Amino acid sequence: VEHGLQIRLWIDDLAAAKKIITGLNINKNSQFYEKINILKWYEGADFCQAADVVIEAFACELPAAYLATMACQQSKWVNLEYLSAENWVDDFHAKPSPQANGLTRYFYFPGFTGKTGGLIREIETAPLKTVRAKSVEGHESTLKISLFCYQNAPIHDLLSALQANNHAVSVYVPASSIMLQIANFFGVKAIDVGDYFTRENLHVHILPFLSQPDYDALLRDCDLNFVRGEDSWLRAIWAGKPFIWQPYIQEENTHVVKLNAFLELFYGQYDKKQLPCEAHRYWSAGQLPKHVLDVYLDDLNTIHTHTQLQSKQLAQQTDLATKLVDFCNNC
Repeated sequence: VEHGLQIRLWIDDLAAAKKIITGLNINKNSQFYEKINILKWYEGADFCQAADVVIEAFACELPAAYLATMACQQSKWVNLEYLSAENWVDDFHAKPSPQANGLTRYFYFPGFTGKTGGLIREIETAPLKTVRAKSVEGHESTLKISLFCYQNAPIHDLLSALQANNHAVSVYVPASSIMLQIANFFGVKAIDVGDYFTRENLHVHILPFLSQPDYDALLRDCDLNFVRGEDSWLRAIWAGKPFIWQPYIQEENTHVVKLNAFLELFYGQYDKKQLPCEAHRYWSAGQLPKHVLDVYLDDLNTIHTHTQLQSKQLAQQTDLATKLVDFCNNC
């Protein structure tokens, strides 16, 4: 939209999308939201008209009918890959793959260097901003933490360590798949949005699943953010606050390779890089010893300074959308 393009977004699960796109009507097969035409992807959908440029994301595998239309119209075809900081991404980015139907499929890799496809970042997104669009409760001396992770994260380890912290800690948990783990920790059968729990110095607030703007605001408001996967990880970088990332588990420990590649890139110039790197690795491995978290929190201010610096430097690079538009205009 920022580039003045007409965009059609096909989604196969409108109910899931509505959690982020709050104004979405899940009963409509076609609708406009902030100038984007959102269409429901279902068996029997009308694929008789293909776009000039088709971006295949999340390994969605385009329908045969749509591919046939693309071939007739000679659409440009871009396969948008997952984000990684691994070195090989530089060499494989934007490589063409001729297809049997006469089209060329380009593999487009987001990444952290100038040789990749860049990072998703809206024009108005800047880590230098200090505007707080959403405030979280708590005294200024209270450590504020957001928690968004997969079910296999060491949630019990984290909460146990935080309850024994020397200072008050408020943890903000957007509703997600970890609600049962939170309930188990506090010895209750179930929890709902709006619930509040406290134990020693630990205070846990259960939030609704947040829209993207509200989640961005939460990340900016907190002193430490636990994030997962790809999207929240990247939003945490733009927030410029310390974060601990949990990559999605993959076979043959591929996620560990991805984690280590990112840690080397992001903390390579940090004098005490072993401190944040150790916390990331333990969290991703499914355990979080209290002493590891304590050491990390003791160094939180300098980690904050380093994170802000890295965020600002990455924001100087051309963003993914701009690079993608330029690529499609010239491929």
